[in-house]
Amino acid sequence: MRILLSSTPAYGHILPLLPLARAFRDRGDSVALITAEAMAPVVAGEDIEFLPAGPDSLAAVAEVLRTTGHDLWQGVTVEAEAEFFAGARLDLGINEAVAAARAWRPDLIVAEHLDFVGPMTGAICGVPVASLAYGPALQPESVDATAARARRRYEARGLAYEPARWYLDTCPPALQHPGWKAPDSRITLRPEAHRNPGPMPPAPAERGDRRPRVLLSFGTVYASPQLINPLLRELLTQDVDVRVTHNSATPDEFDVDPAVADRFELVAFTPHAELVRDVDVVLTHGGAGTVLGTLAEALPMVVVPLAADQPIQSERVAAAGAGIGFPMGEADPRAVAEAVRRVLAEPGYKSVAAQIAAQIAGYGAPADVAEHLATALAR
Repeated sequence: MRILLSSTPAYGHILPLLPLARAFRDRGDSVALITAEAMAPVVAGEDIEFLPAGPDSLAAVAEVLRTTGHDLWQGVTVEAEAEFFAGARLDLGINEAVAAARAWRPDLIVAEHLDFVGPMTGAICGVPVASLAYGPALQPESVDATAARARRRYEARGLAYEPARWYLDTCPPALQHPGWKAPDSRITLRPEAHRNPGPMPPAPAERGDRRPRVLLSFGTVYASPQLINPLLRELLTQDVDVRVTHNSATPDEFDVDPAVADRFELVAFTPHAELVRDVDVVLTHGGAGTVLGTLAEALPMVVVPLAADQPIQSERVAAAGAGIGFPMGEADPRAVAEAVRRVLAEPGYKSVAAQIAAQIAGYGAPADVAEHLATALAR
């Protein structure tokens, strides 16, 4: 079979697709990813073909500003966010995506749930679509806003706007919103902490009687020294080691007292599966992939949301009892450091994280989901 992945051009949207992509590839299927050209490095080394199509995020943000007057860099509303995903990306990218798909000839399109280019490409080309949801299901107001924009564009082409044939759900029940009802097309898919292809490198050697270790990871967009330094200073007043991820910073950009510098570790972009193997708590911005990958490893967390759906992740983690979550804009560094201390000191957070990890472990393995979809397509 030929499986086409389709995604918004951002790490946090592409990485949740990779476990299923690898499962299809291991079956012997051909797999390709279609998104903006700038994201090609994400699948380098994955034996996944890359099909460049559509705008990058900067171009889509500029298009939203042009058509609505709203600058997404200055704040996000439901309507502006919907215009980004289901308006600007379709307007700027659908023709290029359809041309690439027709040339590649997929049997199935798997689109992450905020990508509307893949589903519309499937509708135009007559290819079935599976939607892969990461994190809690989208709230009704977001669903309505995006659907309204997408529907107009479908109708302009004489197409019926319909849901994907399969809903691939990676979110454990403990994190779903109260009252959420699963669609009939739901198939559970086990989320995984992101890892590189191939075997995992050996785990680092542990020293005896070590301090608790905190992973401070704010993803690929928000990990600036200016944001991290106040948190780092407060954390290092406690008897903990701190591992900090960054994109392109250097150690001298971080305000670390030389007296405690041996408790500070700075690492460049590293797959989450490697980062969490020897930590006790994760301090994160609350990206869906980071949250699910952390809970899959039975680790509690403290969530400091900064944008997008991160306040939702923060609220759901706190409601489940798997950590402490802050409202956006209300995370004083001292309060954050105190939250980390509490999560380390109180075993209930770790216990709940382990319970959620057990829920995740009961979800369908990527290999089983790939086989299920292949069988359904064959029928």
